[in-house]
Amino acid sequence: MLSPRRSKHRKAHKGRVHGLAKGGTTLNFGAYGLKASDPGRITARQIEAARRAITRHIRRAGRVWIRIFPDVPVSQKPAEVRMGSGKGSPEFWICRVKPGRIMFELDGVPPDTAREAFELAAAKLPVGTRFVAREGAESVS
Repeated sequence: MLSPRRSKHRKAHKGRVHGLAKGGTTLNFGAYGLKASDPGRITARQIEAARRAITRHIRRAGRVWIRIFPDVPVSQKPAEVRMGSGKGSPEFWICRVKPGRIMFELDGVPPDTAREAFELAAAKLPVGTRFVAREGAESVS
């Protein structure tokens, strides 16, 4: 699973996912992409599950790029612990995703295969998504 090798701060504030994506909104590597249409938090486990779904469907043909990285630690307190006595310890890592962000890119496969692979991946993610294609890539089979 993805996680940073080291981070500046061990614990982070929860924060809110406001507004639209500032960068990462265009296809840079592949011909097809999976774009977020809703804001949300995606865990490292969800990213890995989506990646596995894509690579299994395309049968390791083509190339997959992951354009998001979980760099925000989420802390949790143990079950049945009383209120107070500080913040919990970091348990997992998340990525804050804003609408318009390209999360995955794919190349080297037909458009219908890419669309099906991204539909399987979208089922693993907690945000709404859209399939995007490079200009002219959708018509080529």
